[in-house]
Amino acid sequence: MKYLLVQEDEEGVEQLWGRCAGVEGLFVEPVPLPREVLTLRGCSPDGALSDILAAPGAEVAGSPRGLGDVCVEVWDGEDPVQWWTLVDAVVLAQHVHQPDQPHQPVPADPADPADPARYDVVLGAGVRVDELLRARLTAPRFELFEATAGARSVGRCTDVEGLAGPREDPAPVPLQLIGCEAAEPLLQGTQRPRRWARSGADLLVLDRHGAVMASHAVGLDVSAVRPSVLGGDLEDITLTDGGDDRPLPAVRRVWETWYQGPPTEPNRWAPYDGQGRAAWLGLTTRAWRVRAAQPDRTGDEHHLDGRFVTDVPGLHCAMAEALIGPGRYFGREWDTFKDCLFGGFGLVPPFTLIWHDSEIARRALAAVTDGPDGRLSYFEEIVQLLEARGVTVVLR
Repeated sequence: MKYLLVQEDEEGVEQLWGRCAGVEGLFVEPVPLPREVLTLRGCSPDGALSDILAAPGAEVAGSPRGLGDVCVEVWDGEDPVQWWTLVDAVVLAQHVHQPDQPHQPVPADPADPADPARYDVVLGAGVRVDELLRARLTAPRFELFEATAGARSVGRCTDVEGLAGPREDPAPVPLQLIGCEAAEPLLQGTQRPRRWARSGADLLVLDRHGAVMASHAVGLDVSAVRPSVLGGDLEDITLTDGGDDRPLPAVRRVWETWYQGPPTEPNRWAPYDGQGRAAWLGLTTRAWRVRAAQPDRTGDEHHLDGRFVTDVPGLHCAMAEALIGPGRYFGREWDTFKDCLFGGFGLVPPFTLIWHDSEIARRALAAVTDGPDGRLSYFEEIVQLLEARGVTVVLR
């Protein structure tokens, strides 16, 4: 058996609901959001949006320019009350904003600080609701940010036309438990699937040694049950909703590596691309979430192998290996890395970090500005954070 289905009781104790030999549908591509057309009314562009509108030929409709994911923060009076994400937003067209006249496409220069005009910017994007705290808005205003760790402003506007329109939730993608031994109360659901529905559970993925290597939340609505293709008294159970944020098929090889057990050799993550390295970091969070009840170490000299630090996930893979060992968790991006430096993860400053081949990361991350400052490169942000926390950083 490679998988366990568990649910926490009211006291936080995991109760076994079933175990199975295989799962079909764990690795899937995400269901894409429908593309919509929205208009930023009365927009004062900033940052990347200002650069796009000021680019040569920006007044020509039909030539979309990518803006990436954009966070829309809706303020009502003095309080932020709604958060939306415009996924893979592209600029389709722009107009000078004239509130009392029909909107006509005209040439404009958003980069000119002497031009007081605002703009109506037409975007194409998928729309995701992140949080709604108030249904009816009385005096809304809209702040726009890049949906990255830096969260840099891309502008503000008086309205986002089409944002609050009705939308259907995408149909859930099912997941099949193959060769399943159902325990109570899941057994009740397999006997009367159409009359049985429960809240979600966790699907625990075991490595070849029987240790939990990953956890994935699933729904517990049973849509079909049949005798298992593996025979015996086993069953194949189809869950209507296999859950969100499932791993992508492209990272299956990473999971296969971890199935052999938590890695004990350095740089096992290095052959993977950024997506695979991010998946590697995700597996470290479960594999080492139960830490020994020992105080954090301090002092000592730690060596970071910088030969393969060519992206942000690679930096954090190498950093964790240097500080506490292969396969260990010590943050996945700037904020979580900062949290780890405050203790509870095996090591706290002061200590010395000798970063070998540091120039590779400096060059690879020169254009990455996902840190909170937004002006320094990600490499510089990490070095600055380490030094601020009392780490002696030696770049070689």
